[in-house]
Amino acid sequence: MPSLPDIGSSLPDVALRTAIVYGFLVLAMRITGKREVGQMSVFELVVILIISDAVQNSMVGENTSIWGGLIAVATLLVLDFVLHSVSLRSPRFRKALQGEPRLLIRDGQVLERALKEESIGVDEVAAAVRAHGVERIDEVAIAVLETNGSISVIPKGT
Repeated sequence: MPSLPDIGSSLPDVALRTAIVYGFLVLAMRITGKREVGQMSVFELVVILIISDAVQNSMVGENTSIWGGLIAVATLLVLDFVLHSVSLRSPRFRKALQGEPRLLIRDGQVLERALKEESIGVDEVAAAVRAHGVERIDEVAIAVLETNGSISVIPKGT
């Protein structure tokens, strides 16, 4: 496997390392699917916690100074602000970054292919339906997986 260039641990290097890790994580999370924090399983939460520990050293390298940590945090906040600002101004960028809402149920019928492609189980959809005050899936006009990971449900007859 080809080796990556060795980026040092000076403060500008910490900012660069942090930006690379941030970009990779945004892309990886985008590819792995939409989940709202409140909908994460215990396993997904554990993965997030382990990822945070795993990338910490790759962001700051050997720089364990307070300045190294502050630069990493500042870089993350700036990058998050920039991505958010660009998404507000560019629908195309927002669509690429956040994806589009996905129909999961139409006229009481579960769209199995959509569930499979979004890695969502029928039990998760059924729970979302109940959380919206609808007893059964066949009473749902539409259910949509929103770009923020939540599931919106519109009952039949509304």
